[in-house]
Amino acid sequence: MTTVNLQNTGEQTRTTEPDSTASLEKVRDLLFGVQMRDFDRKFARLEERLVQDTSELREDVKKRLASIEQLLGREIESLNERLKAEHDDRTASAANLSRQFEDAGRGFEKRTAQIDDQLARNTRELRQQIHEQYQQLSDELKQKANEILERLARESQELRSDKTDRASLAALLTEMAMRLTDDFRLPPSAELESRG
Repeated sequence: MTTVNLQNTGEQTRTTEPDSTASLEKVRDLLFGVQMRDFDRKFARLEERLVQDTSELREDVKKRLASIEQLLGREIESLNERLKAEHDDRTASAANLSRQFEDAGRGFEKRTAQIDDQLARNTRELRQQIHEQYQQLSDELKQKANEILERLARESQELRSDKTDRASLAALLTEMAMRLTDDFRLPPSAELESRG
């Protein structure tokens, strides 16, 4: 009997497929309908929640990105200001160093000019002193030379006068020696004068 029913059911299924599909859906609806509707509601709520969470997440991401963009903008602006300030400081430092180098150069040139002037003055003074000492030594040498020449002249004169006296003395001694030995003969005119 069971087999017959199954066959009858199979035959009915073949003959009335559209009816069987509808009845199958009814059976399914009866068996699983409540669960399916619960699942549909749960899916719908889940989908709504997913859409809402996605929307909230999107808004949160947008807000965070906007906040990050603002933060990055502020940081970039701050970095730009710091870079500009550092650039200005370095420019001012470079200008200050340039001024210091110029001042040092001017001071060096001034000091060099002073040293040159001092050196020229010292050279002039030294030349003047050397000239004065040369003149003084030259005058002293001339004076000494004149003194020496005068002394030599005096001594030469003395020597000449001494020499003349010696010659006279020698002649006198020679004459005496000749008279003593009787070798001395006066010339005839001198004899007449000595006798007369």
